[in-house]
Amino acid sequence: MDSRSSIGTIKGIGEKTEALFHKVGVYSINDLIRYYPRGFEIFDDPVPVSEIEEGRVCTVSGTVFGRITVSPGKMRRITSLNLKDLTGTLKVIWFNMPFLRNTLGRGGLLILRGRVVRRKEILVMEHPEIYYPAGKYEEKLHTMQPVYPLTAGLTNNTVTKAVKQALSCADDNDDLLPEELAKKRGFLPYKTSVMKMHFPGTKEDFAQARERFVYEEFLTFILSLRRMREEDNRAENTFAFRDDPRIGQFLGELPFTLTKAQMKVWQEIKADLQGKHVMSRLVQGDVGSGKTIVAFLGLLLAGFNGYQGAMMAPTEVLARQHYENISGMLEKYHLPLKAELLTGSMTAGQKRQAYERISSGEVSVIVGTHALIQDKVVYHKLSLVVTDEQHRFGVRQREALAGKGSAPHILVMSATPIPRTLAIILYGDLDVSVIDEMPRDRLPIKNCVVDTSYRNKAYAFMKKQVSEGRQCYVICPMVEESESMDAENVIDYSRMLSEELGDHINVGYLHGKMKAQEKDEIMEAFGRNEIQILVSTTVIEVGIDVPNATVIMIENSERFGLAQLHQLRGRVGRGKHQSYCIFMTASKSDETKERLDILNHSNDGFFIAGEDLRLRGPGDLFGIRQSGILDFKIADVFQDAGLLKTAGEDAAEILADDPLLEKPSHERLRTYIDRKMKDFLLDTTL
Repeated sequence: MDSRSSIGTIKGIGEKTEALFHKVGVYSINDLIRYYPRGFEIFDDPVPVSEIEEGRVCTVSGTVFGRITVSPGKMRRITSLNLKDLTGTLKVIWFNMPFLRNTLGRGGLLILRGRVVRRKEILVMEHPEIYYPAGKYEEKLHTMQPVYPLTAGLTNNTVTKAVKQALSCADDNDDLLPEELAKKRGFLPYKTSVMKMHFPGTKEDFAQARERFVYEEFLTFILSLRRMREEDNRAENTFAFRDDPRIGQFLGELPFTLTKAQMKVWQEIKADLQGKHVMSRLVQGDVGSGKTIVAFLGLLLAGFNGYQGAMMAPTEVLARQHYENISGMLEKYHLPLKAELLTGSMTAGQKRQAYERISSGEVSVIVGTHALIQDKVVYHKLSLVVTDEQHRFGVRQREALAGKGSAPHILVMSATPIPRTLAIILYGDLDVSVIDEMPRDRLPIKNCVVDTSYRNKAYAFMKKQVSEGRQCYVICPMVEESESMDAENVIDYSRMLSEELGDHINVGYLHGKMKAQEKDEIMEAFGRNEIQILVSTTVIEVGIDVPNATVIMIENSERFGLAQLHQLRGRVGRGKHQSYCIFMTASKSDETKERLDILNHSNDGFFIAGEDLRLRGPGDLFGIRQSGILDFKIADVFQDAGLLKTAGEDAAEILADDPLLEKPSHERLRTYIDRKMKDFLLDTTL
């Protein structure tokens, strides 16, 4: 067994478990070695019951006080007990584990570890791990235990055991970094680093190992983008884009005037379309800054010059909304172009008719999802490709759509607020434009940061908004590693909220375990105001435009990164009514207060991104997956900005010396990039 062996060669992994590992992208021993923990559990001494805090994972020690009860019913039985120590009593519950009544009813000291939540004004520990007898906890005391990303059926214990075996195959010869570069940056040897990455003895061990692999992740990512950029720059513009007076006429008839920032970006796009080389441009703009209208101008110019333009959105519901908005503008302003919608859920007959209209050139603007890049789609004269929300698409998907035409222009829109300097490094294959000015008619969102004692007032406020015809979002963070528990949390919350608000208010819910069609149906029902309050996980971060939604309440807001909180807040403030964002937090720490105060006093995404970077810094070991921006395994563009800059400089030096990575010292780096990097950006959709 070596690092190239199949995952199935590991002792204890049969066909079923191997298939589960395949689901999370682990096929070989080397894949498993690089399957890093998503975080760590640090096993500290138990705390007194009187000192537990809402929203935190705590360890408590005590004895069972009174009877252990199991609720009746077949669907979701709840086992409850009271744990008592010298300082107080804590209610503890487990879901669908009735056998615990017999196991835990024998007496003796019991140690429990789990998240504490507030239910009906009392603190409750939900579904904790059990250490009985208590001596079992001492084996883990003061250790850091890895917590891995999982899928249904794959347990953390299974992954941990497999990783321990895989690490015996770790070899310094598998190191992607050239030896000279690793020494230059003072990194530990590869084998030592992967050991510390999975099973660190201390936080310092982990920080040292993580720094090495964050750097490696950034370096391979940037090298891939730089090489793609070099290829793109050789592509000549084969399309003749001439100015058309109908563009100016359309702008003059709009009920609003484009901001200076929008006009500047439009001029940059137009110059690219009329230039010598194919355009590859990223348009960054904060939520609500008006990126879509700028992209629409590019699609219009393509159509007026006899070409086609395509816009790809990450979800069907968002694609449909873009299509309806574009069709509406074409009709309202008497623009002589036709639009087409193409999504996966359309019937075979509908798709066939759409394919015919696209291939014949009858339609000029094609809007859709991944269906736009299917083999059956043949474009007439595709000259411009617009992708919406870039961080939801991989490079491969962008290339696939671009490959549908004869080297079409590429325009990427993103509402992700990354500081410009980082954007230039990250999107190295694209020129960067920024719309940094909001339309004048936008009412600023009113924010408030409150503790959990405000929750009933928040419910009353949402109830009042609904009575005035408005709608609301409630966001729940992921509370467990498994999607099923995540879903359970959202479902439970929506039931509780429905009981609290009454039958006349329809409360819906949305979570990541739902099928895409189910999510779209819920979002469309919300868009039609058939659902007044939507309880959701962060799957609504990129959603449809619902101008009637005026309130978003984010539970446990301290558990999100500032950039993601800002993205979530962008779900409201899209209509003519005043909108509100309520950041609910159980944390009383000064750090949380400082972070949330930034959001409380600013709606500027680029300012917030810079503050996020300043506050989090390189010391935030366990905030490595909070940003929700790019799906690096462990790297974070804010926290690790220094490493990102260093990797960018080193990548430039490497390519200046060896543009095709042909030197023997770069062989492993080149092989890895060729195999992995084309779909390095997040490929998942909502």
